[in-house]
Amino acid sequence: MNRRLGLSVDMLKAVASGLLILALLVFGSKADNGFTECYCDGDERYWSMDRILWYQKMSDICIAVTYFSIPIEIIYFVSCCNFPFKWLLFQMGAFITFCGLTHFLNFLASSRHPTFQLQLAILVSKIFTVAVSWMTVFTLAKIIPLLLKVKGREFMLRKKASDLYREVGIIKKKTEAGMHVRMLTQEIRKSLDRHTILYTTLVELSKILDLQNCAIWMPNMNKTEMNLTHELTTRNFSCMPIPTSDSDVKEIKRSDGVKILDADSPLAVASSGGSCEPGAVAAIRMPLLRLSNFKGGTPEIVPPCYPILVLVLPSGKGRSWSNQEIEIVRGVADQVAVALSHAAVLEESQQIRDVLIEQNQALHQAKQDALSASQARNAFQSVMSHGLRRPMHSISGLLSMLQDDGKLSKEQQLLVDTMVKTSKVVTTLTDEVMDTSEKGGLRFPLEMRHFQLHSFIREAACLAKCLCTLRGYITGIEVDRSLPNHVMGDERRVLQVILHMVGTLLKGSDGGYLTFRVLPESGNELSWKTRRSNDDIYIRFEICTSIKRSQPEGITSSLPHCTQRYRSDEVEETLSFSVCRKLVQMMQGDIWIVPNCEGFDKSMAVVLGFQILPSSTIVKPEPDHSHSVIHGVKVLLADSDDVNRGVTRKMLEKLGCNVAVVSSGYDCLGALGTDVSSFRIVLLDLRLPDLDGIEVTMRIQTFRNSSWPLIIGLAATADEDVSGRCLQIGMNGIICKPVLLPGLAHKLQKVLLQASRIIS
Repeated sequence: MNRRLGLSVDMLKAVASGLLILALLVFGSKADNGFTECYCDGDERYWSMDRILWYQKMSDICIAVTYFSIPIEIIYFVSCCNFPFKWLLFQMGAFITFCGLTHFLNFLASSRHPTFQLQLAILVSKIFTVAVSWMTVFTLAKIIPLLLKVKGREFMLRKKASDLYREVGIIKKKTEAGMHVRMLTQEIRKSLDRHTILYTTLVELSKILDLQNCAIWMPNMNKTEMNLTHELTTRNFSCMPIPTSDSDVKEIKRSDGVKILDADSPLAVASSGGSCEPGAVAAIRMPLLRLSNFKGGTPEIVPPCYPILVLVLPSGKGRSWSNQEIEIVRGVADQVAVALSHAAVLEESQQIRDVLIEQNQALHQAKQDALSASQARNAFQSVMSHGLRRPMHSISGLLSMLQDDGKLSKEQQLLVDTMVKTSKVVTTLTDEVMDTSEKGGLRFPLEMRHFQLHSFIREAACLAKCLCTLRGYITGIEVDRSLPNHVMGDERRVLQVILHMVGTLLKGSDGGYLTFRVLPESGNELSWKTRRSNDDIYIRFEICTSIKRSQPEGITSSLPHCTQRYRSDEVEETLSFSVCRKLVQMMQGDIWIVPNCEGFDKSMAVVLGFQILPSSTIVKPEPDHSHSVIHGVKVLLADSDDVNRGVTRKMLEKLGCNVAVVSSGYDCLGALGTDVSSFRIVLLDLRLPDLDGIEVTMRIQTFRNSSWPLIIGLAATADEDVSGRCLQIGMNGIICKPVLLPGLAHKLQKVLLQASRIIS
């Protein structure tokens, strides 16, 4: 391109030089040869030859001037802009210049007689004109295809520009629609009330879209009908619901787009606000989400709930729904759904918050109640421990010493034995009550041991007689002579059941007659029994009472007992009867209330299963009153309770021990520190006021001399965890309260013998 531009410039310079030479030739010929005009006579008409020649000369001069001005304009244009085809412009400029020069020379030649130089100049001018013309033709042959390509590209660019303008227009419309939606969204979200949100939506949509009416249809609880709940225009009559089976309603709920309803659609007619000729009607669904639809962060599969938003254009204006208006409606429907869901979530969140506040208050109240219950339980345990269990432990210890005395008569021995067994029952009940209050569960462990049934019946009858005498009752006893003597069972639990029966029947009345019957029960009549072996026997204990002062007539030992049962809600509703029945069932038995028969007012019966022991397997232990191993042993007793400490000291002195007593853990450590080698046994209560027995034992382990002193703990209950821990830290044995004389002697002998074998 630059090369062609340079050639064109050189060619213009050559043309300018040729024009200068031609001008010199023309002026030279004019100077050498004069030019004379010839005026011939001719026709004086308007179109005469002279006039035509004059017009031709004027035309040539005008054309020459015009041709000379065009190159000047081209040169100015080329100098002012960056045109890609400047060399073509220079060629055209040269062509126009030579054309103008030719016309100018023709003008000169027509005005006088042409000379040789003038004709030569005309010839040279025409030759240059022809040359430049052909150069321009060949150049245009190459340029025109390029120009056509440029033109085609220009057409394509114009088309793209038109498409771009159209897309920009669509974007502007969408931007405008989005602006309307944002404005409406801001108005909608100013409130968190669902009704306010819906009504604001109707009002703002009516303002933006210039609507005649706007309505919202909500489904009922069963989702069988759509009811008109919100409307822009108020009406004086109620609108009939539209069933969800309507085709328009189904189609709207299936699609998330805007549906244009027909004029005869029930939804369009009902939403027109009473207008006879409504305009175009559009409808769209609005999904509702609630917090209850989500469980664990994932949506729950529930049937969707879709209200319908209906919009009615004004009638008589010929308006139809445009794409921009439909986009606005879709955007607003989505925003309304989000706003309603947000409001519903906040509402449910507030409800959940209220529920949590109520639950927190309930938990706080439960905590306070639990603290109060814990305080009450601690107070109850303290009262039971100080007011009942410790005195019973002391009484049991004294009774054990009295029972060991051989100077008692048979009746006194019977009373003492009865008191000992009764104290065991009371101690067991107290321990169970305290264990239940501490651990919150009823536990009734059974201790299956050998005992003498005849002796047990005498003691139970003696105890019943004492209770009846206190309440003014006369006692009668009927015992079958065929009952075995040596049986296996839990003697304490059986006595507990009998005491419960006696106490229940004596309650609420003073004076009367009580009969205590003990006889075997036929196993064939017991459908609930579970036999463990062929040696089992079932024994029936029956207690009957009457308010009469004498024995009812006709009652003898040979009378048959009553077998009919009935329920007594007054008795069976009590907790004690439930506990007693549970104990009986654990012992393979049953307890019930018998009806009033044979003149008695109240009757209770219990059947229990026992295992019969053969006489050959029974070894009668001979009492060992010689405590040579214990005699003279120096014992340190540490117990905080004065009465228990005194009773235990008396038992140790009766066994022949030298006893020193302390009331606290520090006193125990102080006594051992002064003369630790002199004490062979330390009886240590686990619940001392300052240091508990476990801490005292651990401190004794640091300075004890080989295996001395031997440490025996005094535990309030036979808890396996406590016993295991005590033995683990170095105690030599555990004695469960109440401390009885035989058990204390046996434990001391066992511990001393084990220690002697270890040392030897």
